[in-house]
Amino acid sequence: MTAEPIHRREGERVPRNAEGIAAALSGGQRMEFYRELLAAAPEQAKGVLLRWWGQAMLDTDPDADTRADAVLAGTAPTLSLGDLLARRRAAGLPVE
Repeated sequence: MTAEPIHRREGERVPRNAEGIAAALSGGQRMEFYRELLAAAPEQAKGVLLRWWGQAMLDTDPDADTRADAVLAGTAPTLSLGDLLARRRAAGLPVE
């Protein structure tokens, strides 16, 4: 199951394609990303892209330090699982 962000942003910092992901990663991470992607079977490639896109989004988050501080302090906004599932159903997204 996946979770949606609490605060949505217009557009994405990292395009959901190999070129966008690679551009957002550091040198060592970029090489590891390409190594995994090239070694992946066709049915595994989507998983590799999704995992590395998530890493690239985390690495380029301008609010990462603030968000981490809030989590550690216990003041980060939360969303119940029930509310998350309701949002996903309302948006026509899978909940399994």
